[in-house]
Amino acid sequence: MPAKIYTDKDASLEPLKGKTCAVIGFGSQGHAHALNLKESGVKVIIGLYPGSKSRQVAEQRGFKVYDTAEAVQKADVIFVALPDTKQPAAYKKDIAPHLTKGKTLLFSHGFSIHYKTIVPAKDINVILVAPKGPGHIVRRQYTEGKGVPSLIAIYQNPGKDAKKIALAWAKGIGGTRAGVLETSFKEETETDLFGEQTVLCGGCTALVQAGFETLVEAGYSPEMAYFECLHELKLIVDLMNEAGIAGMRFSISETAKWGDVHVGPKIIDKSVKVRMKKALKDIQNGKFAKEWVKEYEGGYKKYNALLKAGEKHPIEKTGARLRSMMPWIKKRATGGAQASYE
Repeated sequence: MPAKIYTDKDASLEPLKGKTCAVIGFGSQGHAHALNLKESGVKVIIGLYPGSKSRQVAEQRGFKVYDTAEAVQKADVIFVALPDTKQPAAYKKDIAPHLTKGKTLLFSHGFSIHYKTIVPAKDINVILVAPKGPGHIVRRQYTEGKGVPSLIAIYQNPGKDAKKIALAWAKGIGGTRAGVLETSFKEETETDLFGEQTVLCGGCTALVQAGFETLVEAGYSPEMAYFECLHELKLIVDLMNEAGIAGMRFSISETAKWGDVHVGPKIIDKSVKVRMKKALKDIQNGKFAKEWVKEYEGGYKKYNALLKAGEKHPIEKTGARLRSMMPWIKKRATGGAQASYE
């Protein structure tokens, strides 16, 4: 049976009326949720650490900004919009001491709750509202009168109003305009990690680099390798995004279709699925989470080394030169990924 999809008619902002909502952090998701909720008529304040460079940005956008602990004290609903690795310390120091009975703790990713790097008291609601898109898209869709499909989940519900609050938040950020599905913290966390590791980020970048290397090592120019293995990927992904895999195949040549269905499964074969299952098992049993927390606690040494190695891959130099010939491609700053979450 298909999952129920909640839309605007199924949600009300009433559960947030008269309440103060604190957004802890003003990065990618934080700024989008805060602005959308504010423009939906919800009272929103921002909580940041004293030296955060986001303070001035948030104030310029019309928000009252407080130190994290004070924001939690003042709020009824607290959205922890910090990176997974930064959440436990902030929770222990500034959030937990001020979470009194009846408050609601909200996340946009289930990592900290599912892997118990945060263990909240039993007398507060714990909910998840996760838009299926980055913050800038959540914001842009809202300003255009649309929304990004979102997930909600309930982990604790002592107040018996957790789902109504989750749906109200989803409505306030524009999620119910597109549709909201209910999941669990476990399902959202494990599928999200699996997708980004094996397909969306890890699998995709490894496939692109391997294709580029194969062509260059065979004597073809880096420019041709870049166009065929990276640049045109957007065309195919956009077609799949708009019409599914079958719809994408409808739009490409017969030769490309034959290569797709005949050769593709020989490249991404059963052995890949075996390794995907191993990656999923490591997510399910907590091995990946423990390794990631350990990496953070050790100062991101391996993480930073791997990122730097990736930046030195020949595809980056070739790509930078070719993208400079394409002014229609929006230029994005690279590096300092953590800096976007304050």
